[in-house]
Amino acid sequence: MRSIVAALFLLILAALPARAEEARPAAAAAFVPLPTSAFAQLPFVEKVDLSADGSHMAGLFGVGGEQRILVTPVAGDRSGMIAIAVPDQTEIAWIRWVGNDDVIVGLYTLMPVETDRWYVSRLISINRKTGKLTRLLWDSGGQNASSVLWVPTDGSKEILVAAQNSIYTNDPEFWPAVYRVDVTTGRKRVEERGRPNIFDWGADHLGRVRFGIGYRDATTKSTLLYRSGGEGLMRMIDSARLSEDEELTIPFHFVPDSDRGFVIKKNAEGRSAVVEVEIPTGKDIRTVYAADDGDIENALLAFNGSRLLGVSTSDRKAPLRWIDPTMAAHQARLEAASPQSVVRIESYSNDLTKLLVRFSTPDNPGLLFYFDATTENLVRLAAMNDAIGGKRLSRAKAVQYKARDGLEIEGILTMPRGRAAKNLPFIVMPHGGPWGHDELTYDYWAQFLAERGYAVLQPNFRGSTGYGAEFEKAGQGQMGFAMQDDITDGVRWAVAEGIADPRRVCIVGASYGGYAAMWGIVKDPDLYRCAISINGVANLRREVNDFGGVMRERLYRGQWQRMTPDFAAVSPINAIDRIKAPLLLIHGKKDVTVDHGQSSRMYAAMKRAGKLVDFVSVPLADHYFTREADRMTLLTSIETFLAKHNPPD
Repeated sequence: MRSIVAALFLLILAALPARAEEARPAAAAAFVPLPTSAFAQLPFVEKVDLSADGSHMAGLFGVGGEQRILVTPVAGDRSGMIAIAVPDQTEIAWIRWVGNDDVIVGLYTLMPVETDRWYVSRLISINRKTGKLTRLLWDSGGQNASSVLWVPTDGSKEILVAAQNSIYTNDPEFWPAVYRVDVTTGRKRVEERGRPNIFDWGADHLGRVRFGIGYRDATTKSTLLYRSGGEGLMRMIDSARLSEDEELTIPFHFVPDSDRGFVIKKNAEGRSAVVEVEIPTGKDIRTVYAADDGDIENALLAFNGSRLLGVSTSDRKAPLRWIDPTMAAHQARLEAASPQSVVRIESYSNDLTKLLVRFSTPDNPGLLFYFDATTENLVRLAAMNDAIGGKRLSRAKAVQYKARDGLEIEGILTMPRGRAAKNLPFIVMPHGGPWGHDELTYDYWAQFLAERGYAVLQPNFRGSTGYGAEFEKAGQGQMGFAMQDDITDGVRWAVAEGIADPRRVCIVGASYGGYAAMWGIVKDPDLYRCAISINGVANLRREVNDFGGVMRERLYRGQWQRMTPDFAAVSPINAIDRIKAPLLLIHGKKDVTVDHGQSSRMYAAMKRAGKLVDFVSVPLADHYFTREADRMTLLTSIETFLAKHNPPD
């Protein structure tokens, strides 16, 4: 153990050198910032997954300035790797192996259906030996045909997928059936026929359909139907009215040869826990794991769901907890090798002996390694950004401040390297969602802005995820009000701390953060020197009515409507007369998440009102700017606008 930790430490230490300003002598040359192109570079890989035996990996790799689905050996000869272009105006939801030879990919797009635009999802498979791409269930006539319930681990090729066959609610085939689908040929056979009002299905680790989830949008009532084995009648065992924040208790793991399963719920002590229950009755059997702090948000399972490996939690200090002793030992060993790094196990083989591991820090995008526990061999695969390599950039840390009503708010503060840490030009950068949160990890936007001399605060305002249900619910009714005040209060905290120059503050954000940037210069017109909205929402009334034809439209609309009492009253496009600061709008024309028209209409309205506004429409960009050329356009536009309206010097 000691020898492998020492070897790992030396390898990581060599790859991630000490901070440059600490290593160089006092008479070192003046600070020279990295070029914009270094930050525009696509990451080496995203959504990466290991094959069952750990010999191959698949993911979204940055190739030639664009993302490609690559299937490649982890080591050795890669001349036979498979590369697949991401279809135009399509987003990749996930990538997953079926055994050692086949990869399945979930994708979705926004397309015209009848008189509206709907999100439509489908599956493809890729064989690593032949390179053959197979469309799975693409003959379906329904909206969604990509809900994978189960993947085998015995070398067989058939997966379980739920899919709709119609878009019309009065057609029996609107309700999804469950199919066994051969990933190599695309051949299918019905495993479970669709049933009225059953919109979701669940299977156990043996590939048997064990439950169905019913839903009626007219009442927002959901029901859980269950059966002991893979055949026979299902009976209702639970119900919940989702619009009233009631929740079904749904098993995510089934104890073999029993009616027991694991659920996430509050235990007898009121702590968020994984609890083993008698499924038909809901009676608690035992607490499997209870969180010390925060809520359990998700369970991490073995490949086919046969056992619980760990949980992710809302505890920001330790969000990932491995319960499986093998995985816990791997994590401890790797963290001991690089104590100053964030160590994230990205994927693992079926037997848990082969791992893809990312070592990173908030000031470096990190390195991807392959760890073989059988040989204790750690192999560096790549820097996540080879233009940055092992350079340590600007320091980031978590900070806490109180909102005006006393609520504790956490944010991520990045301080620019090479500058005195006081009275700095300042950027506040609220996250998207709004149901999301920023973490103390590498963020290429924050680091780019810091490299240009700005201090950057990313506030996790009320309504953000990651801090428990009560904090998230605190955002209800507060969109445009206290949620925005939390952002403003972060600026005022930074000014009071002597970090921010109050005369040099701008607000920058994307998606919901873009809304917050526009609304910030409406609500607090004298606070900000400028604003930048990237793929932002200017008209919340339009956004609240657009759910892409999803089944739970009434429920989701109700949840949105609880976020603020009057959407029109807090939509930036309706309050342009209050704007004083110059605004930059940036929007990808191929964005399938926020319509490009949100920015184009805001631009037109600003121009009519005689306001200072610029608009950069990026023809080939999607919501996430997954092309390197588009990232370059994005960052260059930001840099030019800030240099004009809030120069760092």
